[in-house]
Amino acid sequence: MKENLSLQEAINALDQYDYDKKQTSGLENARNTSQMKSYISSLDYSYKRLVCLQEAINELVDETKEQLVKQEKIQTFKTKIINLSRTYNISFDDVVDIMRQQNSK
Repeated sequence: MKENLSLQEAINALDQYDYDKKQTSGLENARNTSQMKSYISSLDYSYKRLVCLQEAINELVDETKEQLVKQEKIQTFKTKIINLSRTYNISFDDVVDIMRQQNSK
């Protein structure tokens, strides 16, 4: 009986350790700046590697921001087409066809 209890305690401890590890050690689990900073500090990168990481992150942030702006503009344009189709009581596709015809002239 005592062996089973010790085995169960060991399994529970390992489960708890794995849970704690998942909550604190992975960048994919980091949800705020302090968790991310803690994880990056644990990597023990040199100054040069940190600067390289910063540049890569800045590029990714800029690319993501640009993509979000494009998506917002596309959604705004779609909304304007929908409003035109409602105003003139024609389908979305008909409005797009009319726009194509106007563009080709």
